[in-house]
Amino acid sequence: MEDGPYTGSGVGKGRAEHYKGRVTVHVIIACIVAATGGSLFGYDVGISGGVASMDDFLQSFFPAVYKHKLEAHENNYCKYNNQGISAFTSTLYISGFVASLVAAPVTRKFGRRTSIIIGGINFLIGSALNAAAVNLQMLIIGRVLQGVGIGFGNQAIPLYLSEMAPTQFRGALNMMFQVATTFGIFTANMINYGTQQIQPWGWRLALGLAAIPTLLMTVGGIFIPETPNSLVERGSKEQGRKLLEKIRGTDDVDAEFQDMLDAGELANSIKHPYWNILKKRYRPELVMAICMPAFQILTGINSILFYAPMLFQSMGFGRAASLYSSALTGVVLALSTFISIATVDRLGRRPLLVSGGIQMIVCQVIAALILGVKFGENQALSKSYSISVVVVLSLFVLAFGWSWGPLGWTVPSEIFPLEVRSAGQSITVAVNLLFTFIIAQAFLSLLCSFKYGIFLFFAGWISIMTIFVVLFLPETKGIPIEEMSIIWRKHWFWKRILLDDADRLSQDSGTELIHLDV
Repeated sequence: MEDGPYTGSGVGKGRAEHYKGRVTVHVIIACIVAATGGSLFGYDVGISGGVASMDDFLQSFFPAVYKHKLEAHENNYCKYNNQGISAFTSTLYISGFVASLVAAPVTRKFGRRTSIIIGGINFLIGSALNAAAVNLQMLIIGRVLQGVGIGFGNQAIPLYLSEMAPTQFRGALNMMFQVATTFGIFTANMINYGTQQIQPWGWRLALGLAAIPTLLMTVGGIFIPETPNSLVERGSKEQGRKLLEKIRGTDDVDAEFQDMLDAGELANSIKHPYWNILKKRYRPELVMAICMPAFQILTGINSILFYAPMLFQSMGFGRAASLYSSALTGVVLALSTFISIATVDRLGRRPLLVSGGIQMIVCQVIAALILGVKFGENQALSKSYSISVVVVLSLFVLAFGWSWGPLGWTVPSEIFPLEVRSAGQSITVAVNLLFTFIIAQAFLSLLCSFKYGIFLFFAGWISIMTIFVVLFLPETKGIPIEEMSIIWRKHWFWKRILLDDADRLSQDSGTELIHLDV
């Protein structure tokens, strides 16, 4: 607690073995509706690069880029190197970064559903403005509002999914957010492929169709229930218990509900979660909230997904071929997520992260070698080597889809104790969007400067994050969300920090501590 003796983060009473319940229809429907919000994020990731490569769009908003695109270049990697076109893509993410910080207190005080609805309304208005844009200012305003929608949605939805899901199926149900994200990317790629042939307003249709999943999430958010955890945290204990019995399909929820009560009491004792999350007792969770989303973006996946059409055109692909190739990577990403869903609660988080990291490193290095040896300054790749690059990048996307893609969201969403959960998820989303903004803004310049070395740049980061997982991330499979603090006090590294902090606070307060056997 804020002014009391150190008791560790979270509840940690060891009641998990007494948890009862199953996956009910209520849980599935609520999670499907909530996870739809992931499709907004995915749709924008997929649609931006495709729209930005359409001639009609470039002529309307970025005529200098269009002219530059048609000119012959000494360096093929620099065809799209323009900060204006990068800003079109990245504005949404800096807006989302700011909104995610605002979303934390809203989510905590008014509930997860409220943040989901707020996110949906903002994204809907932003989509309408983008589709109707007649000048760059209107386009950017629409992107900013979409960013607010992403910030609120990404902050609340993973929390919602983690809290609604039974412990034994939390990983799989939480990944519905990633499934929706990959489905959004795939859908956007298909729409890009179709609308690029509709002139001169195909780009308007592509941007405007984002309203469909937004409506589903916003209207659905009105009807789905709040999570029991949020109800208890906000004082509606009886309502929270009734809802818990309903979504678990049993009246025997005493153990899980008692953990919620304990967590809710601790949460209400903390008035400033952003300040408290900086304390040493939450150091493991804070490190993961920063590192996991940062590493997820530093895989380079968003660069490939954002700019795939431009990247493939830079390699000599025709417009249709480049969109088709980027659509293929979207299909692979969508399908690969189901591998993770099927294995995450059996194999665990760490094995998927490590094996996925190794495969991504290999693919990035091979792509760099092919481009470095066979792709000259002013020549296109041969057909066989072009296909090889597409295959290698598809294998890279496949590995990401069953490892860092879903788990970059799942792990942070399930590790925070209730008293700092909203703040922790807000930090996770903020870091993700901040790094997304940085990479989206810088990628075209980096591609121009590094050329094929850009893939080696990302391979180096993937090597670092894989080692990080091996050394510092404990396995969270099968650990109840309200008892997650136990795993840190058993970890070879984190237990030293937590116990040292506990001893210090015990001496300061004169309180005798009872340590768990670690």
